[in-house]
Amino acid sequence: MAGQGAPLASSVPTDYSRKDVVQNWDPENPEFWQRYGKRTATRNLAVSIAALLLSFVVNTLCALVSSQLGNAGFSFEPDQLFLLTALPGLVGATGRLFYTYCPAVFGGRNFTFASTAIMLVPLVGLGMAVQDSATPFWQFALWFAFMGLALSNFSASMANIAYFFPIAHKGTANGLNAGIGNLGVAVAYFVTPIVIGRSFGLGAATMTPAGESLYLHNACFVWVAPIVVVLVLVALFMDNLPMPRQSASQMATIFKNKHTWYMTVVYTCSFGSFIGYSMALALIVGLAFPEVDARFMMFLGPLIGAGLRPVGGWLSDRIDSGARVAFASFVVMLAATIAVIAGVASHAFAVFFGAFLVLFMMTGLANGASFRMIPNIFTDRAQGSQVVGFTAAIAAYGAFVVPILFRADYVVALVVLAIFTALSAALTWIVYARKNAPMPC
Repeated sequence: MAGQGAPLASSVPTDYSRKDVVQNWDPENPEFWQRYGKRTATRNLAVSIAALLLSFVVNTLCALVSSQLGNAGFSFEPDQLFLLTALPGLVGATGRLFYTYCPAVFGGRNFTFASTAIMLVPLVGLGMAVQDSATPFWQFALWFAFMGLALSNFSASMANIAYFFPIAHKGTANGLNAGIGNLGVAVAYFVTPIVIGRSFGLGAATMTPAGESLYLHNACFVWVAPIVVVLVLVALFMDNLPMPRQSASQMATIFKNKHTWYMTVVYTCSFGSFIGYSMALALIVGLAFPEVDARFMMFLGPLIGAGLRPVGGWLSDRIDSGARVAFASFVVMLAATIAVIAGVASHAFAVFFGAFLVLFMMTGLANGASFRMIPNIFTDRAQGSQVVGFTAAIAAYGAFVVPILFRADYVVALVVLAIFTALSAALTWIVYARKNAPMPC
C-alpha cells in the first residue's frame, strides 16, 4: 500500500477521485504530492487546527469556570476549587496515552468527529450545573473530569496530521497544528470574561457579591455553535488515511531507551508547565490578589506561550541546537519562578504577573525546541512519533499536578516547581546542550 511505503507508478494518474487519493496516499512521491497530496493534506490540516483549538478552549474553561464559582453563589473551599481545576488534567493526560493510536484504529476523520462531538455533553452539562447553586460538588467534579477528554485530543490530532505530510513538511505542519491549536487556551481566557458579563438569552443571570450580573453559563454555551460548525467541516473536508498499526511489542521499544525518559522530563518542564500554569493562573490571581481585576489581562500569558512555540523551533533550527534553546529557556524560567515567589511574598501584583508572563514565554520557546530535539534523537520516524505521543501524554499531567501543588501553599508549590526546572536545566545541559555532550541535538 502506498500509504505504507510502496511506491506509486512513476506516472501518477490524472483522474484520481478523492477516495483514490486517500487509498493510494504517498506524500513522498513529488508528482503525487504536487498534484493531489498537498491540497488534500492542507485541507485536513486546516480543519484539524480548528478542532484542536476548540479542544483547548473547552479544557481551559474548567479553570475559568472554577475561578468564578464563588461569585456564582457556590460555597466551595479553595482546595475544592483547585481539585476541580486539576481533574481535567488527570483525565486528559491519561487519555492521551490511548488517543495517540486511535486515528490508526478508527480513522482520522472518524475519530476527530467523535472526539469533538463528545465535548458537547460536558459543555451543556456544566452550563446547566452553574445555574443552580444547589448543584453538589460531586456533579461539578463529574463534568470537569469529563471535559478533560478535550485535552486528550492533542495526541490524536498530532498523530493523524503527521501522516498527511512528507518528511520535509512535517515540522511546519505539526508546528501549525500544535501552535495554533494551543492558542485555544488564550482564546478561552480572552472570550470568557466578555461573555459571562453579557446576556445572550441563554439563561438567567446570577448576582455576584459585588452586585453585578453574572452569566457564567455563557462560558459553556457560546461554544456549542462553533463545535457544531467544526463537526460539519470535519464530516465534509477531512479524510481517513490508511495508517500502519504497530504491535504492543513494537510500541514498547521506546521505553528501553533512556532518552525517552530524559525527553519526557524536558517536555514536561516546557509543555507541562505551560498547561499547568494555564489551568492554575485564574485561581491563583483570584485568591492571592482578590483586589485586582485581572480578567482581561490573563489571556496574555497563554497567548505568549502558545505563540512562541513556532519561534522556539525556528530559533533551534537557526542555531542548529534545540537543546541550547531549551537550556537557556529553563534558566530564565528558573529566574522567573523566583520572581513570582517574590511577587507573592511581597504581595506585589506587577512583579508577580510580569514574572508569570516571562514564565509563559520561556515555556513556549522550550516547547518548540523540544520538537526539534526528539526527531534528532529518534531518527526512526515511527519511533519518534511514539516518543512524541508518550512525552506529550506525561507532560499533560502538569495540568493536574500544578493545581494540586497550589492547593496547599503558593510559595511551597513554586519552590517545588523551581527545583524541577533547575533539574531539567541540568539534565538538558549535561546530556544534550554542552560541548561534547553525549547526544547533541
